[in-house]
Amino acid sequence: MTTSRVASTAPQAPPGPAAPIPPAPLPTATTIPTRHPSGPCKIPTGLWAVGLLLGLRKPDRELFRHLGELLTVGDEPADRLVEWMHTAGMTQARPLFEQALENGIASVTDAPAPLREFFEVYEKTPDWVDRDLIEEGARIMRSGGADGLYVARDVALLGGYQFSGFNQTLLRTGALEKGSNKRFAETTQWATDVITENGLLPQGVGYRSTLHVRLIHAFVRRHVAALPDWDSDAWGLPINQTDMAATLIGALVSPSLGAVMMGLVNRPGEYDAVAHLTRYTGWLLGVQDEFLPRDFRDAIRVLHQTSYVLSTPDETTRQLSVPMADDPLQWDYRRFAGLRRKIARSQHLSITSAFLRRGAMHTLGLPFVLPWYPAIRFPVNIIRSIAAQRPGGRERAAERGMAEQREFMRIMAGGDATIGHSAKAITGH
Repeated sequence: MTTSRVASTAPQAPPGPAAPIPPAPLPTATTIPTRHPSGPCKIPTGLWAVGLLLGLRKPDRELFRHLGELLTVGDEPADRLVEWMHTAGMTQARPLFEQALENGIASVTDAPAPLREFFEVYEKTPDWVDRDLIEEGARIMRSGGADGLYVARDVALLGGYQFSGFNQTLLRTGALEKGSNKRFAETTQWATDVITENGLLPQGVGYRSTLHVRLIHAFVRRHVAALPDWDSDAWGLPINQTDMAATLIGALVSPSLGAVMMGLVNRPGEYDAVAHLTRYTGWLLGVQDEFLPRDFRDAIRVLHQTSYVLSTPDETTRQLSVPMADDPLQWDYRRFAGLRRKIARSQHLSITSAFLRRGAMHTLGLPFVLPWYPAIRFPVNIIRSIAAQRPGGRERAAERGMAEQREFMRIMAGGDATIGHSAKAITGH
């Protein structure tokens, strides 16, 4: 079972209840930021093809405008909680948040109203949640092993740098200085916490990590929006609903979809289980209901629609993607490190090239590499996919896959990553 490490302070004795601040008004979207394109963008070829197969269409004019409006909408419950934490004082409020997260809001004596109101909502499991389906989805995602994480890194995250609006927030949190390796390690830690067995039960490792990520998002949103060089008319709100929806599906659903090209094939119902896990995780993360997938096709619908709005590469695309392509040259291989680092760089570029094609590789500023790694892995993974359908096979595949994911984390980051560490200068923890 994965043990998450999350940046935090040591709990202190709870102070007396602070006076609640007035609820923040719900964000309103009256002006669409200029980052919103005049019409649907060109989206990655693979996503376009999958959308065509599933009968998905470009967003119509009304939906396209709506997605532009949501570039100015954040996460009101988390934003209100962070405003209270700043008002009450972080030395008092942050330990109370950590205590409620670890042990439940009932463990906080005389809990301040803003804290109690937040946790009373998210400690309760919605009626639509199917715990068995969530656990099935988690097993499927663990079964993806290292190849699933490779798709998340080399396709979802690296390809996501074509979404230049989101890059603006990353750059203002020091993404270039901290490095993409650290960012992906923290994202991977969150994802592996989420798919840990029973990880999404209240106070489970995935539950805690997801609410920590949500809190970090609110801190970053507040900090970046207040920077003198942040142009809200151009960029809208940092970490807004449209960006969050695309990121959620990209992180949790895209690896299962993309891994098909490397031979990791599951039954249709198993893909729906992945979507259900994503729906509940997104609810905990503060994503609006319209972006929470009801099934796998609906998950692709969300990614498909948001990509038509967000796929607007600019100079920041290469600023972020080129250093990431070279990250494998620093990874920790125990034997033949120099040779294996060079092979790893080629391996990961071959995955990106296979999925994103030559045009996107040029946009990212990366060399096109023949997709040799997906070709090698395809027959191996087909055999594994068949074996996983036999009695007890899924459990064995999930156990092997989690071991591969842990080893990749060791090679890439030296072990478990600390969620929130790269934003420590903003969150203070």
